[in-house]
Amino acid sequence: MATQVHGGVNASTGATAVGTLAGDLHVHHAAPRPSVPIPRQLGSAPAGFVGRADQFAALDHVLTTPGASSPGDGGRDAGATAVISAIGGTGGIGKTWLALTWAHRNLHRFPDGQLAVDLRGFSPGEPRHPADVLADFLAALGVDRDHQPTDLDARVALYRTHTTGKRMLILLDNAAAPDQVVPLLPGGTNCTVLITSRDRFRSLVARDSARPVHVDVLTDTEARTLLTTALGDAHGSTDAHRAITELIGLCGGFPLALGLIAARIRTHPDLLDDLAAEMRELGLDALGSDDPAASLPAVLSWSLRHLTNEQRIVFGLLGIAPGPDTTLPAVVSLTALPRARARKALSALEEASLLERRPGGRYAMHDLVRDYATTTAHDLPDGVRKLALTRVMDFHLYTASAADRLLNPHPQPVQPYPPSPGVQPHPLSDAAAAMAWLEAEHATLLATQRAAVAFGRHYVVWHLAWALNTFHFRRGHRRDALASWRAALDASAHLPDPATRSRAHRRLGRACSRLGLHKEAARHLDQALDLAIRHHDPTEQAHTHQTLATAWGRRGDDRQALEHAQHALDLHRTLGRRLGEAGALNQVGLYAACLGELDTARDHCRAALDLHRHHHNPAGEADTLDSLGFIAHRTGDHQQAVDHYHQALTLRRTLGDAYRFADTLDNVGHSHAALRQHDQARAVWREALQLYRDQGRSTDAERVQRQLDDPTDTNPSRSL
Repeated sequence: MATQVHGGVNASTGATAVGTLAGDLHVHHAAPRPSVPIPRQLGSAPAGFVGRADQFAALDHVLTTPGASSPGDGGRDAGATAVISAIGGTGGIGKTWLALTWAHRNLHRFPDGQLAVDLRGFSPGEPRHPADVLADFLAALGVDRDHQPTDLDARVALYRTHTTGKRMLILLDNAAAPDQVVPLLPGGTNCTVLITSRDRFRSLVARDSARPVHVDVLTDTEARTLLTTALGDAHGSTDAHRAITELIGLCGGFPLALGLIAARIRTHPDLLDDLAAEMRELGLDALGSDDPAASLPAVLSWSLRHLTNEQRIVFGLLGIAPGPDTTLPAVVSLTALPRARARKALSALEEASLLERRPGGRYAMHDLVRDYATTTAHDLPDGVRKLALTRVMDFHLYTASAADRLLNPHPQPVQPYPPSPGVQPHPLSDAAAAMAWLEAEHATLLATQRAAVAFGRHYVVWHLAWALNTFHFRRGHRRDALASWRAALDASAHLPDPATRSRAHRRLGRACSRLGLHKEAARHLDQALDLAIRHHDPTEQAHTHQTLATAWGRRGDDRQALEHAQHALDLHRTLGRRLGEAGALNQVGLYAACLGELDTARDHCRAALDLHRHHHNPAGEADTLDSLGFIAHRTGDHQQAVDHYHQALTLRRTLGDAYRFADTLDNVGHSHAALRQHDQARAVWREALQLYRDQGRSTDAERVQRQLDDPTDTNPSRSL
């Protein structure tokens, strides 16, 4: 039966050649001349190998392009230059099959033969010693074993003598470390060496001009080809297509995982749905086997053999840390290691191809490698895991809280307690750094809140929602805000401070209002106001009235909105809260303008603008300038409106307030249209349209599209 191999995977067995090359090598005796034996030690070429076009191109460039070899070689032809290519990648990723396939496609370049060995660096048993490998290589080159020197250095010298001047290919497969490989490098300048390893071999790259070729996961198209070929004629049905799509997603393009599944499909095509269900339920455990070479957990376990105990612990803890990736500062808190030792552990895991370093100092694992890391974490004491999770959650909470204070520096009513011992929050220099950190860590912060829910850390759940609120508001992450405040409301039932519950209802009501969930918003805001009154909390009452004003304004009831804004203004003035007073003044002015009371509106908004500027509050200043633009437009002073709106846009851009930036763009377009500046109107509306679409604001996007189709509509919206 023909064997289908795809992307470095043997689809009949599911195994890669890593750890099994020795058993697969077939020596082809081509009747060489007695005095000059020509070794033919390559294993059979993988049949039907497809994919890996980028890696083949890289190997072709490195190994066959003149001048692409070692520095200082004078640009001689590739056949006259010793080039080393280290093919790196984690276990089961398809390194060996890539090397074999490339080698067989280029045999014509190596008339003096091929030497190949499985060095067993990451497989059962002890790694091959260079002295033993040299004995085999010398025998293949015609040196009788009885006449070989026993000293390693002497064997190296003899081996290099016999390879100098020859055009040979040497495949060093499954290498553990550079010191296992260096003695096996040939002499002269004519041979080509292919090295496969899970280690990145940076020293070889630096010292011997090795050219790394990294092997990653298969593309979805390649993965689909592999599975549909294994399934045969049955792959065209709707159910089969759905199951294959799910399996591709669950495997994440991991070649050995796909190969194991392909082998099972080939044997039992009627069990496709069962395979998908097993993967969905069991994850990595579904890919285990009594045959170590056909078991993904076993293949991955071999990557740990060269790690220190500390590095294994870091690997396990990374498996349970929340989020899709991580950074060195987070790992310092996760592991409670000094920064230098944490960096060294990450580098070791990267060298072992268990971890990938990405731009921006981020580290990520493939999902299946992460699943395996999680299983190793289960071997750690419960206390070690719990303390590590506590520290990394606190790291993200307290850094997020610091970021929020930079985005919104005015006094806030709640601050988290000090973090756990060993936690070092990431330092942030200014609001721009805070926004950049929150953008980069957003997915991890959401995952941290979910993990805190699972572990019953109610305090972390609530405070993370609070710390993310400004960021979510400005970036337009409406559904993330909704989810985080729903979790925070549940958590507040377990917290001693009653204000946490009223604040959660208020913030959740605001999130619902932004999504157009008006009935749910009203319910939460009414509960927030009731709790604030019951607990004699006038500050919270004032904030809730302001949120109610905005919610009623979104529903189109400007009279109700104005009443709540006036209540908030009275309370803030009584409390002497000048910034709160400024915000309420702006609201009163806006809703008065909506009701046609333009003089009152202008007076209130001008007073609000003076207060915001006096207290250096650019967010409130931008809101008020937007309101003044709206008022000027209503009075027919469209140039004044444009001026106000553009001042607001400048501030919103600086603040990173993409949500209200889109609203102000929408508004200024109406003033441009009223001035018959239709090109400017269309330009700002197109920009607003894209932002609305990016933020999932379909109703606003449809409205702006209608404005682009009919630019004579000159009525701006309200953006509070």
